[in-house]
Amino acid sequence: MKYQRILLKLSGEALMGDLTHGIDPVRIDSYAKEIKKVFDLGLEIAIVIGGGNIFRGVSGASKGMDRVQADYMGMLATVINGLALQSALENNDVPTRLQTAIKIEAIAEPFIKRKATRHLEKGRVVIFGSGTGNPYFTTDSAAVLRAIEINADVILKGTRVDGIYNEDPEKNKEAVKFDSISFDDVLKKGLKVMDTTAFTLSQENKLPIIVFDMNTPGNLMSVVKGENIGTRVDL
Repeated sequence: MKYQRILLKLSGEALMGDLTHGIDPVRIDSYAKEIKKVFDLGLEIAIVIGGGNIFRGVSGASKGMDRVQADYMGMLATVINGLALQSALENNDVPTRLQTAIKIEAIAEPFIKRKATRHLEKGRVVIFGSGTGNPYFTTDSAAVLRAIEINADVILKGTRVDGIYNEDPEKNKEAVKFDSISFDDVLKKGLKVMDTTAFTLSQENKLPIIVFDMNTPGNLMSVVKGENIGTRVDL
């Protein structure tokens, strides 16, 4: 197996499926089934999920809401998504733990690095909610931070696009996909992989990122096996 411990980053929007907002039960169950296939191989899996399907802090702030308050609302949205994913995984016989950077002890453990690592070693999928627990930081930053803290081998960013392109493939059908690209070339070409803070943190810690289409069944399995799926960003 190519990797032993992975950090899977999922966007909140991905959970909408064909809905305009909220959580599509069919989509989240399909994700859970894909994760279970990888889990059954014996991989250690941590997950960070966004909250954009429920509330996005930046969007709220742009409409006049206090940015700090808006970001905390966004963090709570990620906890809702974390609970939904936890339920879907456990319905598929995958043991999980939900940890949050903001204390919500009635429904989740507080994030503790050693405890999270121990859960992974004991064969539990760990879902990290509420981002970093700080306003002005995205869930991309949370994903990279948690991946570094738990010593993950790679960050797998599951999106609705099958990799990184020189232009937006949804707007330009002639856009060219990269199979692999260096951190430096991403910056030189001005490509959007993650927000700048998250991307720089990943680069500084030599933590590779693979961007792939999570909505295609079997892709997650192919990625963890080291097959040429999506785009790999490395040194």
